Amino acid sequence: MPTPQTPHHVGRAARQTGHLALGSALSGLLAYVVFALTTHALGAGAAAPASVLWSYWAFATAAFTFSFQHWIARTSTAHGERSVRETLPRLVAILVVASLLLGGLAWVARNPLFHRSDAWFPLMVAAVTLGCGLTGVVRGALSARERFTSVSAGLVLENLIRCAVVAALVVAGDRNVVLFGLGLVAGHLMVLAWPSAWRFGTDGDGRGAPNPFVFMAGAGLAQLLGQVVLTGGPVLLALTGGSQRQVTTLFAALALFRAPYMLALGMVAQLTTRVAILASSGDVGSLRAQRRLVWGATAVVALVAAGGGAWLGPPLLRIVFGPGVVLGRGPTAVVAVGCTVAVGSLVLMVSALAQGRAGAAARAWMGGALAAAVGFVALSSFAAEDTVVACFLVAEVAAFALLSVVERRVPHAGRPVDVGASRATD
Repeated sequence: MPTPQTPHHVGRAARQTGHLALGSALSGLLAYVVFALTTHALGAGAAAPASVLWSYWAFATAAFTFSFQHWIARTSTAHGERSVRETLPRLVAILVVASLLLGGLAWVARNPLFHRSDAWFPLMVAAVTLGCGLTGVVRGALSARERFTSVSAGLVLENLIRCAVVAALVVAGDRNVVLFGLGLVAGHLMVLAWPSAWRFGTDGDGRGAPNPFVFMAGAGLAQLLGQVVLTGGPVLLALTGGSQRQVTTLFAALALFRAPYMLALGMVAQLTTRVAILASSGDVGSLRAQRRLVWGATAVVALVAAGGGAWLGPPLLRIVFGPGVVLGRGPTAVVAVGCTVAVGSLVLMVSALAQGRAGAAARAWMGGALAAAVGFVALSSFAAEDTVVACFLVAEVAAFALLSVVERRVPHAGRPVDVGASRATD
């Protein structure tokens, strides 16, 4: 059974949770500042290549940072660092190959993607891919050792570097979009701030650990699909006849109500190690209690979000994004509820990953996307904006339900390793 939590441990965990929340919030704010400085300095048209690179960074973070981070945190906690130490060189080699392949594809499509014929942005696509994977290694190692204050600091440092580079360019009056793109790449230099994260111990034997390649493929696909569902609505609306105003309005609504999700995304590092310890020790009771808490909290907050979204959402959108951003009370409430359910789905997915069920998590998100596709066909006679918003909610609710089924499977008690041997405090 897990070691009982002393008041000292509970207090330390609470402080670390607070640090993760603060770090996630500051990181998100700095990212907003970076992008705002870029668009104001270059103008919407000239900043387009940097915007595309930023969009790619979001998906690369989902596919590579997320999968590396949670594989390392889960494997180190449940099976010891030896398994990571032995497997990581091959995974990094695959990451390098993937970076080169994606950079090559960006080179082939450089004109429609970046409206440029040079190699700078395809090279940056390769560099961002590599940087996202290496960032995941650092976050995963720090999470496994319960150094969550360092994880929080890394979140902030990554975007602080970007902010410093872009601010320097603005002050210097430089309007070269390539340099602004390199500012995004420079954020990944944060991996150099924690050299200890690259040294893994020899505790554990790795027996019973899930196949790292299958786990990371499943984790990356699950999070990527989750991001597509969460952010892809404006694209689908544009493809189905929505006006430019409607597309911009939906983008703004998702950006506004997605804030809690972005905050949670930085905080789930702590969840991975906790669930891995509970699962490896066979503490089904604690896992069941946690699951019920997620279900209850999601239901209650979703009801609050529905009312708050309908009442406060429309005027808040106009205040934050301008008087031209107008969305009805019904669609606003639906978006607010969908973003709330997305937070619950994220928690359930990370919990499933911590128990070694990456493939099942990916299939759950595929099921959510399929449910949205069926809903899209069924609702195609309605206005495009209403159809897309409804399908977003359908996808989130379906994924939440399927992830609940995946996560509630009773884990088999593993062979706990001395995870404390490789942990350090901040």
